[in-house]
Amino acid sequence: MDAAALRAEFPVLERVAYLNTGTDGPLPAAAARAAREHLDHEERDGRFRDHFQARTALQADLRAGYARLVGAPPEEIALTTSASDGLARVIAGFPLGPGDEVITSDQEHPGLIGPLLHARERGATVRAVPLRDVADAVGPRTALVAVSHVSWVGGEIAPAALAETGVPVVLDGAQGAGAVALDVRALGCSAYAAAGQKWLCGADGTGFLWIDPPFAERVRAVAPSYVCFADAARGLDAELKATAGRYDTPSLPREAVALSLAALGILERFGWEAIHARAAKQAAWLAAELGERGRTVAPRGRTTLVAWSDSDAEATRDRLADAGIVVRNLPGRDLVRASVGAWNDEHDLERLLGALG
Repeated sequence: MDAAALRAEFPVLERVAYLNTGTDGPLPAAAARAAREHLDHEERDGRFRDHFQARTALQADLRAGYARLVGAPPEEIALTTSASDGLARVIAGFPLGPGDEVITSDQEHPGLIGPLLHARERGATVRAVPLRDVADAVGPRTALVAVSHVSWVGGEIAPAALAETGVPVVLDGAQGAGAVALDVRALGCSAYAAAGQKWLCGADGTGFLWIDPPFAERVRAVAPSYVCFADAARGLDAELKATAGRYDTPSLPREAVALSLAALGILERFGWEAIHARAAKQAAWLAAELGERGRTVAPRGRTTLVAWSDSDAEATRDRLADAGIVVRNLPGRDLVRASVGAWNDEHDLERLLGALG
């Protein structure tokens, strides 16, 4: 892979050391142009027949792109607005009630915590354990496991043994899709919810849900909209799509889909295997350097996230931002987190280490 050519796709890197992809990825210039072109069409031509045909075609292409990423057919992909959106659709639609247990970890993002609280309101017991222990925590009352594929805190990976538990596993893939190699069937999960704006460098308000067809038979579509019907013109006699499209979000802006599709195409062109390898190697180097310099690095796997302890993490985040280095602090935790993409280089990481002192 030509790392310099990949880096050149992202104008923000000309100005700052952007290490915040775990929140929002950098925008490729070509993807921003694609969005503007579609907005120009909408402004010039209005939003009539051609507009809706363009939206439909773009969404079909984006669904197919997400399917290639996870190694599944497009009919198993729902288009959502975020990983949180996909998680909510699955957990709210899965039958849970008194007597059922849901296993999760003690370091989940609020995007998963919200649906878990809803499950608890329905009478289910929700039990949190360390991420490394979630497979061992499964017992006879466990109806569902819902955890991160890659922890948003420090980059730990969910244990592979989850595939052998015999219960449905729902993975929050917000820090997985685009960041690490992904084959949903090899993971052994029943559903995988991911974000479009993070490691896929797409638009805010885009994402996807992969759902295994046998598991989908148990998951009710809790808020079906116009796009979820096989033939919406049939009114109260209408039936939902037989595909994962029945879980689609009601509406995605044409320009946002165009942006996400263009960004996905750029990354595919450089090759996922090379992108994953370069990002993981650089993140591992950064973690090792931080450790050598006396920083306590949070537990992590071979992923793209590196978090370290800091007694005043918010102030450190702001100080680094003033120096042109974009990272984030993790609310409620004394941690600063850097997200290392394949588009970053040694200069970015050295700037961070130099500013930390």
